[in-house]
Amino acid sequence: MGLPCCKSNSASGMAVCDECKLKFQELKAKRSFRFIVFKINEKVQQVVVDRLGETGESYDDFTACLPADECRYAVFDFDFVTDENCQKSKIFFISWSPDTSRVRSKMLYASSKDRFKRELDGIQLELQATDPSEMSMDIIKSRAL
Repeated sequence: MGLPCCKSNSASGMAVCDECKLKFQELKAKRSFRFIVFKINEKVQQVVVDRLGETGESYDDFTACLPADECRYAVFDFDFVTDENCQKSKIFFISWSPDTSRVRSKMLYASSKDRFKRELDGIQLELQATDPSEMSMDIIKSRAL
């Protein structure tokens, strides 16, 4: 990916590749994916798509693809049924910053998060996690309802 597809984030110097926004729009409008995992490519200073989750994949599939010792951003399209028996969907933005990741990486992800999140128009809920227990299905359900 060359720089023409990217817009620089003046606060952190981080760019966001157009593919990130395009894939998010597909998730939001067409429900083409269940989730998208993004990572910062430090060599070229830009946020890129790391993994696309197919519509049939579960929340467990999503959490399993997050590295134990590296930061990531992710969006997850969560389907649920309300107490009134209505089918609903909420798009979560998840900031994954495990305790075991490098300090420099945690700082980079933290300083770029708000700008990146603004590029993804349609985020409904946000969750920050440093450990899998902080993003359990119970937490996702309680935040969505």
